[in-house]
Amino acid sequence: MIILQALYFFLPAYFANMSPVFASRLLGNRFLAPIDFNITFRGKRIFGAHKTWRGLIFGIIGAIVIIYLQKYLYNVDFLKSISLFNYSQQNLVALGFLLGFGALFGDAVKSFFKRQIGIKPGGRWPIFDQLDFVIGGLLFSALIYIPSWQQILIIIIFTPALHLLSNYIAFKLKWKKHPW
Repeated sequence: MIILQALYFFLPAYFANMSPVFASRLLGNRFLAPIDFNITFRGKRIFGAHKTWRGLIFGIIGAIVIIYLQKYLYNVDFLKSISLFNYSQQNLVALGFLLGFGALFGDAVKSFFKRQIGIKPGGRWPIFDQLDFVIGGLLFSALIYIPSWQQILIIIIFTPALHLLSNYIAFKLKWKKHPW
């Protein structure tokens, strides 16, 4: 039960992390302004062309939509049993925003370091590629809600496998260029 509780809590951040892929499928090559404004640091792009305002906005909106869906479904007995809190007693816009923004912020910070050490966009950086958004989502959402240390550990342990599985599925559906 604790595993489902932890993963259900973090569902908005998971969707925020996947939303840029969905946004690219929906909008193609439109609205691709990079969040780093093409600025470089030590001769290398800060985040790279793949970190866009479109992805950031869709990710945050996706997280907020998911958390409101969780609120809507809160009275379903099973979902209530795996909820870490009463969704009607939380500031859901703020929590959804923090989970979504935090997840994408963590991903952007990782991209900065990947660029600085010479890993190309789309290149693999095992463990960091799977946990960057988790650290960001947990840090930012802690301003409103802090899961137990056991729940945090579960999120950290289960996320790499879920991340790899979802990326593989997106690759097979031809939504992503790489299966990682």
